[in-house]
Amino acid sequence: MTDQALFRHIDHTLLKPFATWSDIELICDQAVRYQMASVCIPPAYVKRVYDGYGDRVNICTVVGFPLGYSTTSAKVAEVEQALADGCNEIDMVVNIGDVINGDYVKVEEEVRTVKRACGNHILKVVIETCYLSEEEKIAMCKAVTNAGADYIKISTGFGTDGATIEDIRLFRKYIGQNVKIKAAGGIKTREDLILFLEEGCDRIGTSSAIDILANGQRY
Repeated sequence: MTDQALFRHIDHTLLKPFATWSDIELICDQAVRYQMASVCIPPAYVKRVYDGYGDRVNICTVVGFPLGYSTTSAKVAEVEQALADGCNEIDMVVNIGDVINGDYVKVEEEVRTVKRACGNHILKVVIETCYLSEEEKIAMCKAVTNAGADYIKISTGFGTDGATIEDIRLFRKYIGQNVKIKAAGGIKTREDLILFLEEGCDRIGTSSAIDILANGQRY
C-alpha cells in the first residue's frame, strides 16, 4: 500500500487543549497537501477552519469528548452547532458509565438521537475500549449498529490504552454490514497503519501521520 493510499484513510487529528490557531492551520495545510480523509479538530475551531479552507479539507470534530458523560441533549446541541459552523463528520463519545451499568438500551437511544441530529453527515461512535469487557464491547457493536451510526471508533486516545488489533477483529465480527471501523491511539508506525487497515479499519485517527509517512516526500 502506497503512502498516498494510506493518507486517504487518515483523520489528521489535533485535540490537545492547548492547540493554537497556528497549530490548526498547519494540520489543515498538511491535510490538503497529502489529501487526507479529514482534519479532526476541537469544536471551537470548526468555523474558522471552514471560513479559511472551505471545501479544501473535510472537517471532523468531537462531541462529548473525551469522557462521554454529558447529557444527550448537550451532545445534540454540540452536533447542531458543529454542523452550523461547517463540520461534515462527528466523533461522539458514548456515556461509558451507562455502558458499564449495562444500560445498553439507553446508550443505543442516545446514539440514535445523535445520529438523527447528524442527518446525512457521518457519525462515528467512540467506544473507550480500555475500560470495557469483551461482553460490553460486543453489546456496543450491536447498539451502534442498531442505532444506525456510520462508524464505531476504538478509543479517544485519551484513555489508559488505545486501539488494539484484537479489538478490531472483535468489532469486525459483531458490527453490522453498514458500520465501518475507526481506530485511534497507539498507532505509531507505517506497519501499524497497514495492519489496522488490512484487519478491517476504514479510518485511522492520529496526530502522527506526517512523522510516520511524509518523511520529506512531496506529492
